[in-house]
Amino acid sequence: MQTALRRSACTHRTGVRHQAAAARPCGVQRPGQCPTVQQRARVTAAAGIDPDNASILVCGGGGVALHVTKKLKDMGSWVWMMQRHDDRRKEIEGMMAIVARADATDRASVDKVFADIEEVDAVISSIGGSTKDPTADSTGNINVIEAAAAKGVKKFILVTSIGCGDSKDAPGEQVYKVLEPVLLQKDKAEERLKQLSDKMAYTIIRPGGLKSEAATGNGVLTSDASICGSITREDVANVVIKALLSSKTDNQVLSAVDRNQVFGEKSVAEFSL
Repeated sequence: MQTALRRSACTHRTGVRHQAAAARPCGVQRPGQCPTVQQRARVTAAAGIDPDNASILVCGGGGVALHVTKKLKDMGSWVWMMQRHDDRRKEIEGMMAIVARADATDRASVDKVFADIEEVDAVISSIGGSTKDPTADSTGNINVIEAAAAKGVKKFILVTSIGCGDSKDAPGEQVYKVLEPVLLQKDKAEERLKQLSDKMAYTIIRPGGLKSEAATGNGVLTSDASICGSITREDVANVVIKALLSSKTDNQVLSAVDRNQVFGEKSVAEFSL
């Protein structure tokens, strides 16, 4: 990156692009923090994450990650978006978020992203590959998970898929067989994240079949691993942010579906946030 990634609450809601804004002195408060916002920046995992002035790294190529980034920016967060390429730079910077260039499968470049950000309160990763090359689903996510733990991140949200772990039977045998190469790699990332629960709180969110339509507002989380259904990407982003802000989701594995698009005759037992 061409500039050190530092946050400055003094310039947080000005029209200045983050990457071009130099941090202004804010007295003797915590670096980059003015007295007027110091008490609002409460970002301990035990109390959930306060999005106002929190520093959040979002990892993922587009879709869910883009929706999450926009919503967090609208809530007052400092958001970095890890991108392998510059294809979406204009769109991301148009949201007043910061592009952090890195290949998630390259640990050195991931470590540099974390080193260049002064503080990282939370990480949200929806990194994924393809059935032909699912390396990012395991190696990419694990690199980010381990770097986050080393950085002292308070909460990590990993977006995987229904079909992972104990939800293997939920999508049905035929669907599972098609997605198996990806799901097995996502399983590895889930397990690594659980292993590091002594370092940071985590939430694993497994969406059902993803749709690109506008949000319905009916996206829900459930601890029922047998549930399967569809959900829009924007609704996934909505429940991801709800999970981020609630300490009730700490160290939980949850499925995400639209309550009105559940497959079969099953009803959804919603997770209480």
